[in-house]
Formats: sequence, structure tokens, C-alpha cells
Amino acid sequence: MNDTQDPDDDLEPAEVPARPRRKGIYVLPNLFTLAALFGGFYAIVMAMNARFDQAAIGVFCAMVLDSLDGRVARMTNTQSAFGEQMDSLSDMVSFGAAPALIIYEWALKGLGKAGWAAAFIYCACAALRLARFNTNIGVVDRRFFQGLPSPAAAAMVTGFLWIMDDQGVRPDLLATPVLVWAAWGLTLFAGLTMVTNVPFYSFKDFGLKKSVPFVTLVIIALLMALISQHVPGMLFLLFLLYGLSGYVMYVYRKAKGKPVSVIATSTDEPDEAGLHH
Repeated sequence: MNDTQDPDDDLEPAEVPARPRRKGIYVLPNLFTLAALFGGFYAIVMAMNARFDQAAIGVFCAMVLDSLDGRVARMTNTQSAFGEQMDSLSDMVSFGAAPALIIYEWALKGLGKAGWAAAFIYCACAALRLARFNTNIGVVDRRFFQGLPSPAAAAMVTGFLWIMDDQGVRPDLLATPVLVWAAWGLTLFAGLTMVTNVPFYSFKDFGLKKSVPFVTLVIIALLMALISQHVPGMLFLLFLLYGLSGYVMYVYRKAKGKPVSVIATSTDEPDEAGLHH
């Protein structure tokens, strides 16, 4: 028998590394995100059943909820990478796929290839806009959006549908295709405006905790009174004006010789080199 001891026998067994603790998911902000996702899904289901007024309401409810989830996360200090990804996926359904499918079912179906092509362009532009927003979030001037925000684009498309449906107007009941082509043009306009470099005011410097002039509350009260007179019409008008405001700002800044790019003007960081030419 060999009595020679293996030198490895004196070594202590290697310690098993502790498994990293899984991070939990913040419930409160993600509840708002899930509710916004439900609004988009509900809108699609309603459109499939020709309940277009309910479909439009679903998209607008998703807009309200989408505007709250980020604010709730910041107020409660519950921001997370999971929440950011969840918010983007919810936006793609509620403001990308849902409006495209709703407007296709309502007006574009009868146009054949031209109809579904316009709906696809809108949906694709929403995806491209969300992807660009996520990748440029660190270098874009927070006072402006680079291109039309997807919720505003969705409000334009479904708002037009809502106001027509509220008046009892259906494209398939009209003898002339003017309304159909108007919906087609509006869908393309909203989709392509999302992927332009036109600056749109973001209202992010308007905080609830900041003091504002007294006249601001008067203007808000007047807007609420106007919207209550005819909700579909006023909401569509407001978002249509917002969709045109970016082009007005672009032309104005061009005429004044001011920079029109919303990319941050600071070039201190190496990664930002070349973004301002």
C-alpha cells in the first residue's frame, strides 16, 4: 500500500459562489404600463368588431396611462431597465400596431395594396421612431422630441376616425372615396412625421412641482371647457395642430438661422462627436 499523501488532500474544498439574488419588479409603474397595453389590445379587438368609437377611446386611454407610468416611476423612485423595455413594447402595440389596424379596418381595407401599404408604413415608422428614441435618449435635447411622438401620431389617426364615426360617417357608405383617401393621406403623414428630424416641443420642462404664472391655470381651464364641447373633434384638432407645429417651428428656426437639430449641442463627450454636423 502506498502511504504517500496527495498534497491536494490538505486543500479545503472550493467555496461555491453564492447565486446572485434576483431583482424584483416594481409593481406600481408597471401596472400603468400594463393598463396602457390593455388599452391598445382592447382597441384592436373593438376594431375587429366594428366598434370604432370604442377602439378610439381605447387608444386615448392608453395615451393617458402611458403619460403616467414614467411620472409615477420618477415620483416613487422606481425606475428600472425592465420598466423602460416594457414601456417601449407597450407603446409599439398601443400607438404602432393598434392605430394601423384600426384605420385599416375602418377605411383602408377597400384600397387593396395601397391601403395595407399605408397601414404598414405607419406601423413600421412607429417601430423605427421608438427604436431611435431609445438609442438617442442620452443626446437629444429634452425640451424637444425628434420627430412626432408615437402617442400624438396615434391620436391624429384614431382621432380622425373617432370624429367621423361620431358623426355617423362610414367610408363604405359613401359614394365618393374622398374620405378614404383623406384617411390614407393622414395615415402616411402621421407615420412619416414620426421618423423626420423635425423638432416637436416635449413639455418636459413643464413640471407639476414648479410654479407657473396664474394665466397658465386660466388657459388650462379654457382648454378643458373647449374639449368638453365636443371631445372627439377638439382632441383631433389639438393633436393635428401639434402635428403641424413641428414643421412651423422647423421653418421658423431655419428662417432665423437657428439650429434645427434637437441633438444636444454639447460636444464635450467623445461619443457625441460628429452628431452636430
